[in-house]
Amino acid sequence: MTTGIVHPLQEPAAPPAGGDGIDQLVGVIAENLRSFRLRQGLSVDGLARLSGNQTATLAAIESGGLRPDIATLWTVAKALDVPFSSLLSSGGDSGTTVIRRADSRSLASRDGGLSSRALFPLKGERQVEFYELRLAPGIVEAADGHPPGTTENILVGRGSVVIVTGQGEHRLEEGDAILFEADVPHAYHNVGPDEARLYLVMSYVL
Repeated sequence: MTTGIVHPLQEPAAPPAGGDGIDQLVGVIAENLRSFRLRQGLSVDGLARLSGNQTATLAAIESGGLRPDIATLWTVAKALDVPFSSLLSSGGDSGTTVIRRADSRSLASRDGGLSSRALFPLKGERQVEFYELRLAPGIVEAADGHPPGTTENILVGRGSVVIVTGQGEHRLEEGDAILFEADVPHAYHNVGPDEARLYLVMSYVL
């Protein structure tokens, strides 16, 4: 790419990924974002233009000083043409991994109405990701299309929701499931009086 090319020596060192829980996740995201950006020869300004984010926001994420929201990470992943989980990954993966709820690393939407918890090891690249989503009552969360070939398979664990896909609106109750092509804009709407809980399996074509 030629937009906003920088030399790595002009960049400040990435912050260490220290601490536990969400602090560690913030550090991992900071390191990965900087690594992918430099690998593509992009300045922070260049990535900001490609992703539609503010330069200051991306700089704060890279410094480890800002906990990013879900929407910002999606736009960055799309601009960099990498799977969402690549920004969360912290190395290779092998053997058996137990993911304790107490050790979960959740991300939230800007308004806090949606939270997303990864139910897979945040290590290495993968073609399938598994998430728990929680939607507050009345919340509508819109998502841009993911990379071509991406599909989403959602099971409603609790509540009533409407999933908007490229083929229209689909109301789902507890125990219902849906599979749809997610490389076009789509949305999740909690139409019930209580928090909705969804389980999402996302598949990429790498």
